[in-house]
Amino acid sequence: MKNPLAFLLGLVAAASIGTALPSANAQTTRPAELHIGIATFMSGAGAVQGIPAKAGAEIWIDQVNAAGGIDGAKLVPHFMDEGLGTEKLLSEYRRLIQEQGVKVMFAAISSGTCNTVAPVAEDLKVLNVMWNCGTEKLLEERRYKYVFRTVSNAEMEMASAAIHLLRVRPNIKTIAVVNQDYSWGRDSWEMFRRALLALKPDVKIVAELFPKFGAPDYSTEITRLQALRPEVVVSTAWGGDLDTLIRQATQRGLHKTSQWLLPIGEGSIERLGKSMPDGVLIGMRGDAYFADPEFSNDPRQKAFVTAFRAKTGSYPIFAVSQLIAGLQAWADAHAVAQRAVKGQWPSTERVADAMRGLQFRGLSRPMRIREDGQALQGQLMGITRTVPEYPFPIVNQLIYVPADLVATPVGRKSADWIETLSPSIVRSDRIRSIAPSH
Repeated sequence: MKNPLAFLLGLVAAASIGTALPSANAQTTRPAELHIGIATFMSGAGAVQGIPAKAGAEIWIDQVNAAGGIDGAKLVPHFMDEGLGTEKLLSEYRRLIQEQGVKVMFAAISSGTCNTVAPVAEDLKVLNVMWNCGTEKLLEERRYKYVFRTVSNAEMEMASAAIHLLRVRPNIKTIAVVNQDYSWGRDSWEMFRRALLALKPDVKIVAELFPKFGAPDYSTEITRLQALRPEVVVSTAWGGDLDTLIRQATQRGLHKTSQWLLPIGEGSIERLGKSMPDGVLIGMRGDAYFADPEFSNDPRQKAFVTAFRAKTGSYPIFAVSQLIAGLQAWADAHAVAQRAVKGQWPSTERVADAMRGLQFRGLSRPMRIREDGQALQGQLMGITRTVPEYPFPIVNQLIYVPADLVATPVGRKSADWIETLSPSIVRSDRIRSIAPSH
């Protein structure tokens, strides 16, 4: 039978991949149940991102199972709480593979966790879909057979954010950063800093602030920023940390002296409500946004947003669309691999081979997974604005930055390549302005 989600949501599985699949033996036994592991934050500061992603995955899985499963196999999800720490996550990760027979894992959110999980997946020969983690180093420092990322990485996102900033404020002179003190906070800032200075070398960085992950109070950082008065404050913080930072900063009026740039801030807007100021430059780790006017009449997105709101009472954030994209990429790769073995049940190796070069679509624009396992995903950036239709700001004045315009080429290191960006890219005619939502 056909991929049920492709039938249900109209998402098209890849008809072919760039090169012929190798002659690995196919696993011919079709299971009655197909167990999958999904790591997401269900506790801690990251839960405000992880729990909505879990809800989105449950909707997707329920719809697939209602339509017959994956070629007749019912999906059985096992959710792992990344908030319990890497050691406990790895213990559960191994248990699911070795005791439950899980063949595919969707892990994880934290960049630190991903760097730990990837070599374990490779050793255990389990397909691992990195559905959220952003560190560009993941697939640059080692080549994997079983590990793939089905979303953009920090280099694409930060280059796009720097471009967006200079399109809005071409004469900016001073900037500061306040980021979480761990791999994502450090790596994403390094990518942004290098991109910005390549595009506008005379920008002065007046402060680099790195409070600890999960910090409950940012009064020290806010006081310093108010004294320095940088034109722009950038932060790639996420989850509960970003919520706390923006809420405290807004209460003290930081947005009146400095403009915020939040490259992945879309995930906090609805929770913050009126605490999120107008005029914030904002991105969403990819190009899926519930209020994207280019998808306002798309039946797939509309149906999913309706189902998500019915289940959760809120709108889907970028983490939701990212997990859906990862699940869909895997389902499409499974269908491609199955066709290659003439309808038999494909082995993990076959599915992994089909992931490389795969063309797929989640809830937004089509993507492609490169030969190094990295997906090419474009970026939406915009500016927050209060409108009467919602009790929180929407992201308006959207632009779309295509992935291949800002993606580090295969075989290059992002830290080096990003410094070669030309200032002319800021006004590239390949960057599209999207008509306002309101």
